[in-house]
Amino acid sequence: MGRQWEPLLEQVVRERYPALLARAMLLVRDRHAAEDLVQDAVVSTFSGRARFTSADHAEAYVRRAIVSRFVDGTRRRGRESVALERIAAEPAPPGADPADRGLAGELESALAALAPRERACVVLRHLDDVSVRDTAALLGLSEGAVKRYVSDGVRALSARLDVVAAPEDTAPVLLTVNEVHRDA
Repeated sequence: MGRQWEPLLEQVVRERYPALLARAMLLVRDRHAAEDLVQDAVVSTFSGRARFTSADHAEAYVRRAIVSRFVDGTRRRGRESVALERIAAEPAPPGADPADRGLAGELESALAALAPRERACVVLRHLDDVSVRDTAALLGLSEGAVKRYVSDGVRALSARLDVVAAPEDTAPVLLTVNEVHRDA
C-alpha cells in the first residue's frame, strides 16, 4: 500500500508553511514555539486517517489542529498565568520601537493580551472564518461559550486598539433614492 498522502504533505509544507506559521505566531508569539505547534499539527493531521481531497482541505485541518494543540497546551500549563508570563518575558528586539511595528504589531500585542480561549475563538472565527458550531466542536465548548469568548475578545481588542467593532449580526443596508427634490 503506497503513501498517497506524501505528495500532498509536501505540497502543504512547501506552499502553506509560512501562512501556517504566521497563524501559530498569533497564538503563541514565539517563533520556536510556533514552529513546534505547526510541526505537531502537521504530524497529527497527516498521521490520522483523514483523507484530503486538496491542499486547501488539508491546510484547513492543519489550521484547526494548530488551535487545538494551542488550547490543549495552555490547559496543561495553566491557561492565564502562562500567557501573562510569556508576554512579560518576551524581550524586545534590540533598538525596536513597538510603535514602528504598525497595526500588525498592535494586533499581535492585543491578541496576546487576551485569555487563551478568547484568543483561540477570535482567531478561529475572525481570521480563519470557522463557524461557531465548528469552533465549539474543535475547542470542546458550547456554541454559547464560543459566542461569549468572541464577544469578550472583540470588545477587549476594540478597547486596546481604540476601534469600534460592529456587531456580528449587523446586515448591510441597501438604500435607494426614488426621487430627488431640489429647492430652487
